[in-house]
Amino acid sequence: MNAPYDGDRGQGVGGAAAPGEPPVPPDAGWDGSVEPDPYLQHAYEDDPYRAHGLAAQDPVGEALYDRAAHPPPPPGTYQEPGPLYQQPPAAPHAPDPRIWAQTPPPEPAGPSRHLPYGDRPATTQFVGVDDLVTQASDDRQEPDAFAHLFRDQEGSGKPAGPPEPAPAPAPAKGGGKVSGLLKSSAVMAAGTLVSRLTGFVRSLVITAALGAALLGDSFTIAYTLPTMIYILTVGGGLNSVFVPQLVRAMKDDEDGGEAFANRLLTLVMIALGLIVAVAVLVAPVLIQLMSNTIADDVAANSVAVTFARYCLPTIFFMGVHVVMGQILNARGKFGAMMWTPVLNNIVMIITFGLFIWVYGTSAESRMGVDTIPPEGIRLLGIGTLLGLVVQSLAMIPYLRETGFRFRPRFDWKGHGLGKTVKLAKWTVLFVLANQAGVLVVTQLATAAGKLSGKDGTGFLAYSNAQLIWGMPQAIITVSVMAALLPRISRAAHDNDPGAVRDDISQGLRNSAVAIVPVAFTFLALGLPMCTLLYASSGAEAARSMGFILMAFALGLIPYSVQYVVLRGFYAYEDTRTPFYNTVIVAAVNAAASALCYVVLPARWAVVGMAFSYGLAYAVGVGVAWRRLRTRLGGDLDGAHIVRTYARLCMAAVPAALIGGGIGFAILELLGNGALGSLAALICGGVLLMAVFFVAAKKMRIEEVNGLVGMVRGRLGR
Repeated sequence: MNAPYDGDRGQGVGGAAAPGEPPVPPDAGWDGSVEPDPYLQHAYEDDPYRAHGLAAQDPVGEALYDRAAHPPPPPGTYQEPGPLYQQPPAAPHAPDPRIWAQTPPPEPAGPSRHLPYGDRPATTQFVGVDDLVTQASDDRQEPDAFAHLFRDQEGSGKPAGPPEPAPAPAPAKGGGKVSGLLKSSAVMAAGTLVSRLTGFVRSLVITAALGAALLGDSFTIAYTLPTMIYILTVGGGLNSVFVPQLVRAMKDDEDGGEAFANRLLTLVMIALGLIVAVAVLVAPVLIQLMSNTIADDVAANSVAVTFARYCLPTIFFMGVHVVMGQILNARGKFGAMMWTPVLNNIVMIITFGLFIWVYGTSAESRMGVDTIPPEGIRLLGIGTLLGLVVQSLAMIPYLRETGFRFRPRFDWKGHGLGKTVKLAKWTVLFVLANQAGVLVVTQLATAAGKLSGKDGTGFLAYSNAQLIWGMPQAIITVSVMAALLPRISRAAHDNDPGAVRDDISQGLRNSAVAIVPVAFTFLALGLPMCTLLYASSGAEAARSMGFILMAFALGLIPYSVQYVVLRGFYAYEDTRTPFYNTVIVAAVNAAASALCYVVLPARWAVVGMAFSYGLAYAVGVGVAWRRLRTRLGGDLDGAHIVRTYARLCMAAVPAALIGGGIGFAILELLGNGALGSLAALICGGVLLMAVFFVAAKKMRIEEVNGLVGMVRGRLGR
């Protein structure tokens, strides 16, 4: 029998030890030593980093670890990890599958640079792209029709404190700050759009009733005079200075700024009452200042002065309406100020409609300054005044809903109004310089209209074309900045120039998406637009207005940029810089307009003045841009803004060429009548917008894509 294997020597059956020898472990080697079995080791006993010390880190964890935000613990304070596989505490609510990143913990008090636009981390919610695009239109029902406007502005005047507990958990609706601003601006722009559209209808009815000759110019000057006086006296300060002041009063005063608002409203009402009394007495002098051409004509001067004395009391109601609107804006309610002017326009449309019903249109009656009856003047004057009264009184229910109650207060001294008046001083000088340029244009335009002897070449034609041209600015840019101005004011008050810069950049880029293509649309299709809208004033007058609108067209871009940039100075309570800037703009506008009046034929003088208006604002933008960039530390996000505007213009140029060419061809084929103008406007406009959006999408302009996404979300696609 073969000898046993050496490894089994000394063992019995089954590996048992031989008699008289100690037992041998099962895992003993040939020499009796025991080696660990790698397959029987404890899975968590071997720590490869044990020898590295407590401060050592896993290489992957070290790369992902933010030591600036979470510094390592000091030596001797390291805590041993808890037991493995411990069940985490159950969440109080089911997780929302739409939220892909939780709200970060609150940061220390003070200006924040870790989030865009100076957001507060405690209130910022991060959501997915689907929510931003497809759920932008979701709004919860609220009792106030305008209560859903600018929800991100709510609570600006409330004292800081712990948030009120919610009655029941609900999944957060999608929409970050940018999408919320776009959505809110779009809703508020709807009110401005309706207001501007009804204002445009009002302009059409006025032109149809009074014509585009001397009678129309006389009423237009009398109707413009109260607005000019209001802006020259208190309007500029109310529109730009008092919003930051009201925001600060709501933030700092114990009563939420109500006493400050009452003092301000009382002061404005008394000042406006005195201004109205003086203006009515010196109405003939004011007409002389507005237009020597009308003042030198006895019949025209009589009509203009009578109209002015009916219109001048509207100064009081303009100011009251604006103060009430600014109080609502400071409290986060923006809708009322955008919608109540619709009532004024409706009253005036009814008034001039009654005039046409009684006397016929201007083309039918051939009514002039020497043939208009006193009853007709009285009807138009009372209706104009009544419109502003209704507009102002309509603000009262909205103020009561916010809890504001007007109580006259005369304790003006020592409550901050002196500082406000001091700030408003430069704003008054600002509008004074601006209106000085307007006076020059008014004098020259009325003189050119009478000198040319043709309808549609005077001040009424200039005003009508400017009304169409300014609608995109009022609907888009003003709506966007009305939402951003309180936020910019708070960022400036907190000394956070980064947030101010980001909001200015956002306002410029968001408004440019619509402003740039609309400006090129006016250039390409201004002629069929005016021949369609002002056909009741005659083909010759309508064509003249079309050429004026085309001259205005591209000036809309610098005009919009100037408006946004100046809001940055007002946020810092700097009204001196806008004054100097406006002096430059007014001087360039007046000088260029005078040159056009001298050089160009009377038939084209007003067209040149319209082009000069945009040129003056282009010069003003260059000056204001450099000053604001210096104010914000040398950075205004200029590369991003210029790149956006340049790419939008590159997309708009071929669109304007193609759309304008098609519109001109249709006009040549069908004529300048209503049918030809409508066909040219529809075909050319649709083709222009289609080419623009295709080009913008190919160029991947992010602002256009964001706008399209928001629209598609509202349409449920």
